[in-house]
Amino acid sequence: MEFKTLQVQIADGIAVVTLNRPPVNAQNAELRSDVIECFDTLSDMAEVACIVITGSGKTFSAGADIRERPNLAEKPGAYGRHNRLTRECHYAMVECSKPIIAAINGPALGAGFGLVMGADIWVASENAYVSMPEINVGLAGGVTYLQKYFSQSRARRMFYTGMQVSAQELYRLGLVEACLPPDELMPYAMGIAREIASKSPVALRLAKEAARMTLSMPQREAYRYEQGNTVALSKTEDAREAQMAFLEKRAPVYKGR
Repeated sequence: MEFKTLQVQIADGIAVVTLNRPPVNAQNAELRSDVIECFDTLSDMAEVACIVITGSGKTFSAGADIRERPNLAEKPGAYGRHNRLTRECHYAMVECSKPIIAAINGPALGAGFGLVMGADIWVASENAYVSMPEINVGLAGGVTYLQKYFSQSRARRMFYTGMQVSAQELYRLGLVEACLPPDELMPYAMGIAREIASKSPVALRLAKEAARMTLSMPQREAYRYEQGNTVALSKTEDAREAQMAFLEKRAPVYKGR
């Protein structure tokens, strides 16, 4: 896959997606379209088991490219299309069938933090921080997902003030798996990715689906849904192979069926 604003490398079942729009990976319409196409494609690629997303340079993403905004109000429908593209950029990650690790290599602001929140697992470098700074340019960003991850007080303080939350604070709050020196970030993220990629592809697909779907289900129905997945998985070749490998004390060889 080749994109103007992304670099994609695939090896050993892991796709590394790097936002690459210097100097700060600000998100314009082209980058968002590339993200949608990229994650839709990776979602269907059997050779990809796990995805790591990070940013080039010292910034994960500075958020929306403010240079696109002044002209949006001048043409009927332009803002609607802009907002739809922004939403779908986030949901292309949320709905991707493969687990996604965000390796937050620097500031993730506004829509940049939105991409992080589209990932399943977060890892941060010590120089990273997140914020929703839209209030500082007379706008209002997304509080919906802030209130999912943070307490009401912290989420609304961030939303009303543009407050920055450091990687160290994210780790204290249990929102990132690790807070690491910059040169240790990708090795750590890749270690998690390799562990995930070693699992049954069909089990991973249903695990990712369950993690997403059960968030909006009543608890009883969510539990039944998960049990249904377990029954379906118990009938797969991969499940039989995993159980035989356990008994024979060897590594399983999965076929994805």
